[in-house]
Amino acid sequence: MIPVRSDVRVWLASGHTDMRKGMGGLARLVQEGLGRDPFAGDVFVFRGRNGSLIKALWHDGIGLSLYAKRLERGRFIWPSTVGGVVHLSGGQMSYLLEGIDWRNPQQSWRPTRAG
Repeated sequence: MIPVRSDVRVWLASGHTDMRKGMGGLARLVQEGLGRDPFAGDVFVFRGRNGSLIKALWHDGIGLSLYAKRLERGRFIWPSTVGGVVHLSGGQMSYLLEGIDWRNPQQSWRPTRAG
């Protein structure tokens, strides 16, 4: 898991991204394509064409980090908007990384009152 603070903003780059890009290419994409500063401490997440691989770019104040995750089964749930970014909360980012639909997570059980 990425050790980010709870107040860090998470941005999903809509559409798909060339997953051959490294830190420099993704940082340039954040600056030029999304109009944001990749060194401001926000997390920027990109998804590949087939949907099973994501990369997250994050500057923690010391240096730039690039994280990658590939799902063995299924695909990452991604917004259908074209162009731009979508903001996620830290909780939604956790769901995304687990392959859970972050847009509408469902509890599988409800606690019952002890009695």
